[in-house]
Amino acid sequence: MKNSSTNPESIEYFKERAEKLEMEKEELEAKLKWYEEQFRLSQQRRFGASSEKSNSDQLSLFNEAEDTANQAAEEPTVETITYQRKKQKGQRDAKLEDLPTETIEYRLSEEEQVCSCCGGKLHEMSQQVRKELKVIPAQVKVVEHVKHIYSCRHCEKHEIETPIVSATMPQSVFPGSLASPSAMAYIMSQKYVEGLPLYRQEKNLERFGISIPRQTLSNWILHGAHTWLELIYNEMHDHLLQLDIAHADETTLQVLSEPGRPAKSNSYMWLYRSGHTDNPIVLNDYQQTKAAKHPRRFLDGFQGLLHVDGYPGYNGLPNVTLIGCWSHARRIFREALTALPETATTTQTKAQEGLAFCNKLFDIERELKDESPDERYEKRLERSQPVLDAFSAWLREQTPRVLPKSALGKAIKYCRNQWEQLEAFLTDGRSEIDNNRAERSIKPFVMGRKAWLFSNTMKGAKASAITYSIVETAKENGLNPFHYLCYLFEKLPNMDTTDKVKLNQLLPWSPTIPEECRVPNKSK
Repeated sequence: MKNSSTNPESIEYFKERAEKLEMEKEELEAKLKWYEEQFRLSQQRRFGASSEKSNSDQLSLFNEAEDTANQAAEEPTVETITYQRKKQKGQRDAKLEDLPTETIEYRLSEEEQVCSCCGGKLHEMSQQVRKELKVIPAQVKVVEHVKHIYSCRHCEKHEIETPIVSATMPQSVFPGSLASPSAMAYIMSQKYVEGLPLYRQEKNLERFGISIPRQTLSNWILHGAHTWLELIYNEMHDHLLQLDIAHADETTLQVLSEPGRPAKSNSYMWLYRSGHTDNPIVLNDYQQTKAAKHPRRFLDGFQGLLHVDGYPGYNGLPNVTLIGCWSHARRIFREALTALPETATTTQTKAQEGLAFCNKLFDIERELKDESPDERYEKRLERSQPVLDAFSAWLREQTPRVLPKSALGKAIKYCRNQWEQLEAFLTDGRSEIDNNRAERSIKPFVMGRKAWLFSNTMKGAKASAITYSIVETAKENGLNPFHYLCYLFEKLPNMDTTDKVKLNQLLPWSPTIPEECRVPNKSK
């Protein structure tokens, strides 16, 4: 006798068949929903606005009218608006005040200073001034360094031992090459500040009348970075380890000639930088992998708060408290909102609720921006802690109600997995609510990578890490990278580089850095 469940004519057979088809249908619908979410996210990344700003009035559940109204605020008057508009007229002159000025005067000759009406002598009654910006392109010229050597005629004539005295001449930044401090600084700043690859610099120099192969330009960069800039890099690294607040991030890098690895393998550029309470320090560290041993080695000796994005490779660092990134959490909720179809009203509301919690925390931080660290710590406990408690309860409530692989499910899972790090900013009033400081610092490397695509060798990748560290730290300390690199390449070859005191005087935040290295209108 046939089993009823296998008998194609039995009711049980059709019930099991229907249940199986229903399960397959649900699985296919979940997959379809996931693919639709990925498509909408891809469209947003490709064509949508990159700004992460949210309309807090639309998305926040907490911005009640009584929270934002200010009874004491006065309505602006017509006179106030007019006064503010008039003040803006001098902004153009303020932008030009620190630039060197060349004045060209146009006067009438003595013969022309005669009145056309009565023939009397004209006098100067006023002036009309027109200001223009004059751009002076780069120039290439040869500088000959001639060292004169002296000896004594009397000693030469009487066959006595003849003393020879030489004039002092600065040491070359790259002996045996045409590279000068300014040429090496120019090539580096063009590549690492302006994002101009060496093959384009080679063509640009040809238009100046000088042919220098890109291989030679590369040699200049490698020598300058490893011989001179690495000395400053190491000093900045030592200073970073002495701080108690830092940020970290990482991004991919392709290096073609790594021993034992395919050319298409991903290597990594790690970024470490100081917090907002200390002198700006930005350090890049090239490594072949994303293994946890690399931050452990680089941060050996660092103790304090480390702002991160949630990568588990930072876990377990000794004497380090990890501070999570609420911008990253908010970004995932925004992506979940973007990934939803217009018909998904219930899920859309839940994504908006999650985003609203994040926005509320950022609203509080903006209001506490000017507070002292101690006051910020107290007010965070008073205002942010209740939001975190409510958000934590909301996450636990929503977890069983969403598909784990959906965009909203991933956002909820991320926050729950990172919760200890996300709420750690409450422990210290100096900590920041996000890791945007590190993301901004690594962005110049990411943008430059689009221009030169890859590094050929490990030595070149390390040179890039060193040079990016120097120029980005210089920029954040109000220095012009080109002028600062020139200064370093003039000073370092002509000093005792084992003298730590003298090396520290060359660091980007040193008060002894010459004024010509500083960007006009930048705070010292």
